[in-house]
Amino acid sequence: MNKLVINYGINPKEMTKEALEALLDPRQVRGKTKIGIKPNLIKDVPSESGATTSPEIVAGIIEYLIDHGCQNIVVLESSAIGHDTDRAFYACGYKDLESKYAVKLLNLKDDKVTEVRAAGMKLTICKSVLDLDYLINVPVLKAHCQTKLTCALKNLKGCIPDSEKRRFHSQGLHRPIAALNVAIKTDLVVVDGMCGDLTFEEGGNPVPMNRIMVGYDPVLIDAYGAELIGLNPHSIKYITLAEEYGVGSTDVDKAEIIELGHRQAGQPILASPLAHRLSSYIDARSACSVCYGSLIHALARLQDEGLLKALSKKNLKIKIGQGFRNKKEEGIGVGNCTAGIRHNLPGCPPKAKDIVEYIRNELCKININ
Repeated sequence: MNKLVINYGINPKEMTKEALEALLDPRQVRGKTKIGIKPNLIKDVPSESGATTSPEIVAGIIEYLIDHGCQNIVVLESSAIGHDTDRAFYACGYKDLESKYAVKLLNLKDDKVTEVRAAGMKLTICKSVLDLDYLINVPVLKAHCQTKLTCALKNLKGCIPDSEKRRFHSQGLHRPIAALNVAIKTDLVVVDGMCGDLTFEEGGNPVPMNRIMVGYDPVLIDAYGAELIGLNPHSIKYITLAEEYGVGSTDVDKAEIIELGHRQAGQPILASPLAHRLSSYIDARSACSVCYGSLIHALARLQDEGLLKALSKKNLKIKIGQGFRNKKEEGIGVGNCTAGIRHNLPGCPPKAKDIVEYIRNELCKININ
């Protein structure tokens, strides 16, 4: 359960298949009578927006399943309140998957529901989800305006009717989300970490991170993902509650992490205005997108704390990238490639949470506040 596979690259479908081959024994899925794939299609926008699950990742999952003898595959989703799931299936490229692989698309807004009890709560859940033999949860790693993070645990909110979604919000989201993960067992998590949104679950500020994460434990996945985008997982209540309820573990340090793939050099293209503004605090020279994306997320957290003004005051920029190898300079550097910079945080790639803590401490040490 405590095993994670992280695959870096720019080809989501092939990356997904490679990660699944590294994690799964085919016997775990072979013979399953009904397999459900639950992406995040919050609204009808393409995955490049940072809001929705890439259809290429789901294609990789489907091809893996078909290659190992699985046939009865359904992609199920209920988009956010006020959004049309069938429209999202079209806009996000999932109708093409239906045609190509003969999988079924199921709009859970039209599904029958059933009531269950879990973690002391009564929950209303779409019946088709509970009828599955094997559930593959395929969230996007991104920020959320209310809960700070949305990834594996929160993605199951698309398995309940809109009336229940409203009730979850009225109860503050955290406890209901944790209880929902007791009621619905996730068998496998495949995280779209290609370009999740920096600040908002509905997209608009995507940041290239170019990675796929695959594991069994949704709590562990969320804890690891929180650190990647600069958050302390223990500050996100539904993660700690899910751990208390026995869904999984937040102990990332004890996890077996297998890294695959190649990190692409060259500063990534940042399409969103916020990411562009944050890039003004960076001196990037042939930076890999996985490192650069972590730094952008970290700068967003530091901006929330009001610490970026300190960098501006001294006209300091955070150095990152392979162009700094073997260079000895003053300033602050992030990643192994900047080991020669006087103030350096190692890591390949570093997590945004570690970058936040390091830069915060360095600002105090070098007296630039």
